[in-house]
Amino acid sequence: MKGDVRIPVAIIGSGNIGTDLMIKVLRNSKHLSMGAMVGIDPASDGLARARRLDIATTDGGIDGLVKLPGFKDIRIAFDATSAGAHARHNEVLQRHGVQVIDLTPAAIGPYVVPVVNMDQHLTSPNVNMVTCGGQATIPMVKAVSRVAPVHYGEIVASISSKSAGPGTRANIDEFTETTSRGIVDVGGAARGKAIIVLNPAEPPVMMRNTVFCLADASADEAAIRASVNAMAAAVAAYVPGYRLKQEVQFDRIPADRPINIPGIGPMHGLKVSIFLEVEGAAHYLPSYAGNLDIMTSAALATAERIAVTKLAA
Repeated sequence: MKGDVRIPVAIIGSGNIGTDLMIKVLRNSKHLSMGAMVGIDPASDGLARARRLDIATTDGGIDGLVKLPGFKDIRIAFDATSAGAHARHNEVLQRHGVQVIDLTPAAIGPYVVPVVNMDQHLTSPNVNMVTCGGQATIPMVKAVSRVAPVHYGEIVASISSKSAGPGTRANIDEFTETTSRGIVDVGGAARGKAIIVLNPAEPPVMMRNTVFCLADASADEAAIRASVNAMAAAVAAYVPGYRLKQEVQFDRIPADRPINIPGIGPMHGLKVSIFLEVEGAAHYLPSYAGNLDIMTSAALATAERIAVTKLAA
């Protein structure tokens, strides 16, 4: 890499997530530049902000993006729209050789959690950022599973209802299904379950996540604690507001007094409980919207790593 060479990117979706991501690219990126902001609502705040910043914009959606004069230079695109819209967006972008980072739960490409498996998918045409709950909790499941077998992982993501926009609400089913699969496929648990809670409290609460892992009975508590703390620090490197709320908790579940997990049955082993909080950076969204901030931060971290590979080629 020579000089300040940057890869132009497009952001599809001019809502809260897309706009926050645009600001992160402008403020924090070392290897990316804003090539285009794409929306379908000409009056959206995201498009208005992009125009004020002299960024190429279109309210014509994916078709409008392809028609922009600078489209030929764009090599990475973020999709911050919806699972339903993503399939066509991806189809069009793949025809033009644009690598796609999917912030919807569509899961066309492999799941990517930057701190866990980003380097395995740097050349994938499409990578999926799982969900906000997945980005927050899958690293913790992985922190346990890399020390001891995890027979079951369950996460509960609690977010402020004010930070759950129309896209989040429309994708609740996809959220639970995608996150559950991510707990298994990326986190390493044998089985997984995800629950999301929209909290209407006033003032709005920050994103809180609870992670339960049922590990092998022979698991070493000190090793798990050290692994969890190291993983939390690794996530905080690209999501500064990510933190453990308290020390990891352990409970021994004996074989003669197993717990019953619905849909699975009686199980025993070492129960590991991890409690997290995610505070947003407040670049565009309120600080309580950590659920959105962790998605844009993870997407940016992924794109930065992909850009380094492209620039070095």
